[in-house]
Amino acid sequence: MHLQFQGAARSVTGSMHMLTVQGRTVLLDCGLVQGRREEARQRNSTFPFDPSSIAAVVLSHAHIDHSGNLPGLVRHGFRGPIYCTKATKSLCDVMLKDSAFIQERDVEFINKKHQRKGLGPVTPLYTRTDVEATLPLLRGMEYGQTFDVIDGIHCRYEDAGHMLGSASLALTLKEGSHTCHLVFTGDLGRPGLPILRDPVFVGDEADFLISESTYGGRLHAPVSAMEEQLLDPIRRAVQRRGKIIIPGFAVGRTQELVYVLHRLSIEGKIDYLPVFVDSPLSVNVTEVFRKHPECFDEETRAILASPENNDPFGFERLTYIRDVEHSKQLNDRPGPFIVIAASGMADNGRIVHHLANGVGDARNMVVIVGYQAENTLGKKLVDKQPIVNIFGEPHEVKAEVVVLNSFSGHADRNELLSYVGKFNRKRMKRVFLVHGDPAQAEQLSGGLQAAGFSAVGIPDRGDEAMLC
Repeated sequence: MHLQFQGAARSVTGSMHMLTVQGRTVLLDCGLVQGRREEARQRNSTFPFDPSSIAAVVLSHAHIDHSGNLPGLVRHGFRGPIYCTKATKSLCDVMLKDSAFIQERDVEFINKKHQRKGLGPVTPLYTRTDVEATLPLLRGMEYGQTFDVIDGIHCRYEDAGHMLGSASLALTLKEGSHTCHLVFTGDLGRPGLPILRDPVFVGDEADFLISESTYGGRLHAPVSAMEEQLLDPIRRAVQRRGKIIIPGFAVGRTQELVYVLHRLSIEGKIDYLPVFVDSPLSVNVTEVFRKHPECFDEETRAILASPENNDPFGFERLTYIRDVEHSKQLNDRPGPFIVIAASGMADNGRIVHHLANGVGDARNMVVIVGYQAENTLGKKLVDKQPIVNIFGEPHEVKAEVVVLNSFSGHADRNELLSYVGKFNRKRMKRVFLVHGDPAQAEQLSGGLQAAGFSAVGIPDRGDEAMLC
């Protein structure tokens, strides 16, 4: 029995780990690499194995850096089952279709440039047809239910609290007379986040652990600071009648933002301020949220069950936008107002247009509320680069850029140490840190070793580890 790390190894995106038991291989996640366009395209368009040889996929959650290359896997020959939670299955239906649309649209743009330069055409990573072939393979499972993945691999999902449907995996592996237990955290959320339940510990019967390390060396502002942390910059931008532009991940972060803005509005703190969610995907995802109350915390379920039934995903001055023309009208609309648009790292989608039209105006504000991978437009804004390229054109950044880490959907250093610290140190043979930049993983490794975990590794892509 062995593991091989093929994605999110010493990096954050492209989660993919190969688990081999009894001569058959299962993938834990199959995500897209995000970052530099050419490098990401090369990584995403080829697999370091024969996709038709993969027996099954076990998916932790629906974020595109964890699920986004499933249609590519199917395009290249995979035909096995894809296990996920029921909410993840619902989300994949809308998110993978949207991802395919983006692949097709990007290729159209690239091919126009290639045609002008006399270069040959390129093809999309996958198409909506590939997505239609992928969706029937999804198998929605309940939290807490143990199921057979293949002979020798049994799995149980527990709520990871990171996004709707996210899960940590408790895997029991059997080969011959050997049995061992492997836990994969997936992406861990934060206790106390609005809407979702807190992360559920999977139990301490683990011989091996694959843990995320996104914020392994950083501390977030407390969740309780969300409202004030958002309200203070909003007031500054309103005073100068600026536009407040927020790159929002269509799944999770956008709904959390709407939830907090809903509370600020009904409290009378921003009831005068128009808010636009300019993302067809976010609109569709919000409808999925409404269909999966089993993932909600007690407060959100109480709101939905109340006689007033105040919709936590809507309020009087909130407008959801689907059509392109309405989106374009925001470019000429005077501030102040808030626009939330995907993608969350500002590497594609309508947010790029809003930034192109808004970053050059000192009255405006860009609010960053999530992790930004290296080489994305969002990361360049976080790094306060004075000039950024958008659609190949340089734009001077005059808008104020504000980073709010209380909205992060990832556990911070202390929250990761607290979660991992519940495992039995004497039983744990090895911890593997993935889904983190090297500096963050190194800091988390040091913290875990100081806490008594003797064997902590940070694998490179392609590294293998023998299990039992």
